[in-house]
Formats: sequence, C-alpha cells, structure tokens
Amino acid sequence: MAQAMRRHSSVSLLATDGKTHPLQDTLMAVTLVLGALAFISAMFHNLHLLSSWAGLIGIATGAYGQFISATTRERFLLIIGLGASAVGFFLGMAHGGLFGGVLG
Repeated sequence: MAQAMRRHSSVSLLATDGKTHPLQDTLMAVTLVLGALAFISAMFHNLHLLSSWAGLIGIATGAYGQFISATTRERFLLIIGLGASAVGFFLGMAHGGLFGGVLG
C-alpha cells in the first residue's frame, strides 16, 4: 500500500518510470536545437546550406532518439524537433540544397 501511495515529482513531466535517461535527453535537446536552427535559418534564402544541413542532422538524431526513447515526454519533444528539422531541411533544399553553389 505504501508503494502505491508514493509521490511523483512534478518536475518529471510525463517521465513516468522514475529513471534518468541521459542519452535520450541529450538526443532530445540536440534535436530541438537543430530543429529550431533549421527552421529559423530556412526563412532566409541565403542560409540554405545551414538550414539544409542542420535539418538533415536534426532528422537523423531525432529518428535515432525516437528509436531508443523510453518516455512520453521524450517522444513528444522529439516529434516537435523532428517536425521543425524536416521543415527547415525541405525549405533549405528548395532554396539551394545541401551543396547549392558550392559543388557546380
């Protein structure tokens, strides 16, 4: 009965297993930062190299993070980062691509 009455920390925010996940949290943070960078830099046509590469790396880290994620919080924030990375990547590709103007 005492185990059923234990208190959950409000800091965990959907991290329901009560364990720490340093690798998953790092991948989640990297994906969110790269997604924000790709999304914001995609609004400027001359930053297509930055947005396309940041988006591509954000998609890769987010996909691996989804593969090894353990909690709902991680999955939720990874999807937000993946979406922003994908939008930044696709807009960067439309504005010039990964190597636009550098290779040929």
